[in-house]
Amino acid sequence: MISKKAKEVAFKLFLYETMDAHNMKKFYITTPIFYANAELHLGHTYTLVLADILARYHRALEENTFFLTGMDEHGAKIVRAAQKADTGPQDFVNGHATKFQTLLDNLSISNDFFIRTSDQKHHWHGATKLWRALEESGDIYKGNYQGLYCVGCEAFVTEKELVNGKCPHHDTEPEKIDEQNYFFRLSRYTPELKRLIESKELLITPATKANEMLALLDVRGSENYVGDISISRPEGQIPWGIPVPGDPSQLMYVWCDALANYLSALGYGQKDDENFSLFWPPDVQVMGKDIIRFHALLWPAMLLSAKLALPKEILVHGFVTSGGRKMSKSIGNVLVPADFLEEYGVDALRYYFAREVAPTDDWDLTREKFKEVYNANLANGLGNLVSRTLKMAEQYFAGRVEGTVAESLPLRTHHAPMFESGDLAGFNIPYIATNNILPRYHAHMKAHEINKAADVVWEFIGKLDQYVTDYEPFKLIKTDPATAEKVIWALIYGLQEVAHMTEPFIPEASQKIQMLIGSSVAGEKEGSLVFFTKAPLAPLFMRKE
Repeated sequence: MISKKAKEVAFKLFLYETMDAHNMKKFYITTPIFYANAELHLGHTYTLVLADILARYHRALEENTFFLTGMDEHGAKIVRAAQKADTGPQDFVNGHATKFQTLLDNLSISNDFFIRTSDQKHHWHGATKLWRALEESGDIYKGNYQGLYCVGCEAFVTEKELVNGKCPHHDTEPEKIDEQNYFFRLSRYTPELKRLIESKELLITPATKANEMLALLDVRGSENYVGDISISRPEGQIPWGIPVPGDPSQLMYVWCDALANYLSALGYGQKDDENFSLFWPPDVQVMGKDIIRFHALLWPAMLLSAKLALPKEILVHGFVTSGGRKMSKSIGNVLVPADFLEEYGVDALRYYFAREVAPTDDWDLTREKFKEVYNANLANGLGNLVSRTLKMAEQYFAGRVEGTVAESLPLRTHHAPMFESGDLAGFNIPYIATNNILPRYHAHMKAHEINKAADVVWEFIGKLDQYVTDYEPFKLIKTDPATAEKVIWALIYGLQEVAHMTEPFIPEASQKIQMLIGSSVAGEKEGSLVFFTKAPLAPLFMRKE
């Protein structure tokens, strides 16, 4: 059965291939769960938007889609942050959860569930079942840990990972720890992990990150050897978390707790586990490169131990800088989502993420660069095309425009090199959309090449602009109204396809365009289609000076 959310975003003309409702594909996509002790920055925002774009796309293909995000709410950092704020851990994380969910709304994120690790009803059963599954496989044992612990990372670190004795991510010295913990036998699974990554059964995108993980799976005794890992802490050290089954003196450490969210959100460990049966395993897990080691090595090993299917793909994106430098309050180049949402709106930020950022590369953002891109491609590009096309339809034809694919006029310029052969008359807007633009768009989206898919859409927008230049309907209306109608009909047909393709990227603008074009119906002539349009009262995107 197609979900209500799927129906809301699915559209007929968009579909490039016929889907069998009785054999509906599923698509399960996740983001990491974000730590609840700080505001979400642009890197987190990009993770959310990237995952949302893919979720919206797969819903549009009428695939049964489940999109998960949430918050990691346990650990020493939370306890210390709550103490500093003079409040309890639960109240502290509740406040951050409210802020997070507001940001999701402001970003038009269409997640199906918001998981919280402090939620005993939805999460603890799953984390507990996962622990017991590891235990049943003989992969959990108790031992003594002596080493360094970074509170900021919520992770044990080694001397070689430090820079001048400090964590390179948090610029703080780690704490020396000497305590009894439970350990997971990660070392037992290193040969199988290597095989899975090399064969791409566990696909890590981009390939460079897969190679990095393989380098960590060297033979025993090497510098990079992956050994067993601590998965608990004494309750006296972090009195905020999930008790270890059978040993309440220990609490689950972040890995068995936080990573289990991908299971527990689907009902794993609960009586009602229909979603788990339907959606597991994840089709795509989106994350930044700073946490790939835990998701590409530890997480699959835990799943192997628990005898659960592995994720199909781990999609790793890069980091954001500003002006070529790491964001820093002291430098004064820190950018937050609100900087762009308040001035430009959500679609502008989502567009920038979609088209200007290659998903697997590092990227740079400045206010100046953002404004330049916004004005060129949204205000002067798509926004201007929509406005003038629909204004002409209203002014010349009272918003009722009828035409056919067969009678649609070809582009007069820029035919080649789009097609190697074919009748020149076939190079009209519907033909180009169906035979060139849509296949390329879908190919890139299915390969998770979001920026390339967006490039294809804006290439098509450029051809629509060229179509106006070719025929000048604002002049043609005076001498040949019938031909002018054909031109404007083709432009509206093209805008409808643009609206469908851009829904994953800029959902608000896409919906506005579809509302302005309205419902299309069969016309009086055989094979004709009538568009009933309205001119926009205000530009979709206001130019910024």
